[in-house]
Amino acid sequence: MFKTHKLWSTCLIATMLPCSALALTPRESAATQAAAIHTLPEFVEFLKLPNVMHKSTADMRKNAAWVEAAFKRHGFEARQLPDGETPMVFAQAPGASPKRKTVLFYAHMDGQAVFPKDWDQADPFQPVLKQKGTDGKLAPIPIEKITEGGAVDPEWRLFARSAADDKAPIMMLMAAMDALKAQGKTAGINIKIIIDSHEEGGPPTLKDVVQNNLELLRADAVVMLDGPMHPSNKPTLVFGHRGGMGFDLTVFAGNNDAHSGHFGNFLPDPSFALAHLLSTMRDMDGRVLIPGFYDGVVMSPAMKKILAAVPDDEAAIRARIGIARNEKVGDNYQEAMNYPTFNITSMISGQPGSRRSVIPAFATASVSSRTVPGTPPERQIGLVRKWVEAQGYHLVDSEPTDEERGKFPLIAAIKGGGGMAALMTPLDADVGKWAAAAFTDAFGQDPVRIPIMGGGVPTRPLADGLKVPILLIPLVNADNNQHAANENLRLGNYTSGTKSLYALFMADFAD
Repeated sequence: MFKTHKLWSTCLIATMLPCSALALTPRESAATQAAAIHTLPEFVEFLKLPNVMHKSTADMRKNAAWVEAAFKRHGFEARQLPDGETPMVFAQAPGASPKRKTVLFYAHMDGQAVFPKDWDQADPFQPVLKQKGTDGKLAPIPIEKITEGGAVDPEWRLFARSAADDKAPIMMLMAAMDALKAQGKTAGINIKIIIDSHEEGGPPTLKDVVQNNLELLRADAVVMLDGPMHPSNKPTLVFGHRGGMGFDLTVFAGNNDAHSGHFGNFLPDPSFALAHLLSTMRDMDGRVLIPGFYDGVVMSPAMKKILAAVPDDEAAIRARIGIARNEKVGDNYQEAMNYPTFNITSMISGQPGSRRSVIPAFATASVSSRTVPGTPPERQIGLVRKWVEAQGYHLVDSEPTDEERGKFPLIAAIKGGGGMAALMTPLDADVGKWAAAAFTDAFGQDPVRIPIMGGGVPTRPLADGLKVPILLIPLVNADNNQHAANENLRLGNYTSGTKSLYALFMADFAD
């Protein structure tokens, strides 16, 4: 079993959370703060490197070279791992000991595509520092305030692509190591790190890299530094994530678009047929009506209690996304995250915007479904196919033949259905106990424990390849606009994230 300070042993086993803690010393807290601030100029330099993988493999090679060199500057052993034209980066702290447990930390250096016209700055790869004025609005201030030293306001925001997702945690790892060295301390774990180059775009290659480097990456647990913290900004532990699948559902009518005057009221309209079919799949409260769709979801009284304990402000969530009433799949926001979803991402019929007076030949809905443990994508798509057939539809794999059109009054096709599997580490797993103790030790409060988050991360290659438990530890502010324009990092999260990683480095797993 992973062990932490002896103070915790009975508390953790009994409650799955620490019951009391001795906070980091003031000297240690000051060291993590100083180390974080000292690395801010490097962080700004890092953010200036474009990192959209599908746009430029040359850019990603520059990022990999920069990351490798940076880890070495901060005292790590580092090298690039071959991955076609876009290598990943491996780093480890020197002085590994077989007497200590090993934790592999994961982050990614690639970012989402950028559309500069949507940003409130000329170039998303030229970081802009902003502070909130008396009017409550953010306004630019000189970037030199963080690149030339001096005091840092925790409420300042640094705006750039990948400022939060996911270059910040990479720099926090280096800053935490700096703090460790400044204190002359030895880590309580063996530290390994892998930096992905394909998380946001391009073909997913992590599986191949893991398989080709199994011994190098061997660890007792994986900590993935990705995703946003709980909106309360309290230390956050996430034990799993939703998976996903997507498919296109097409309903066919005539063999070609037809004149609505000559054939209206005679030729069936596929748009209405599709709308009717979709309406049989969900009710107005968002609950999926397809039999068996929720089978495998375990919502025990103990789980409901854990989910209800997450301090969500649902009124604030509704206000942020602009709704008066939420769906009723679960009793609260966290329960809703633990059920599979069924959402239409787009619907196409005819040629939108053309205003042609025709009855289209087909109508298609693109469906996105987020899965959870117990609801594998392969089973879910099978349930959908079975339901569509139960509504009287004949399913085809391609354009219907003339013979099929003459024989079956209702014809549909379902294309796609594969996807990413969900993951959930048991809430009483040793890695969770270790991290909870470390955070309570550092911050003097229990972390927020979230059983499963809505977004997906590439845990499967690591879970299947290394066969160890995986814990997600987000370190960046929840309102960071990840994947969107005006992505930003709150600098208070940069310093607190460094402190979090320092605490994890120090937490003792040794027997």
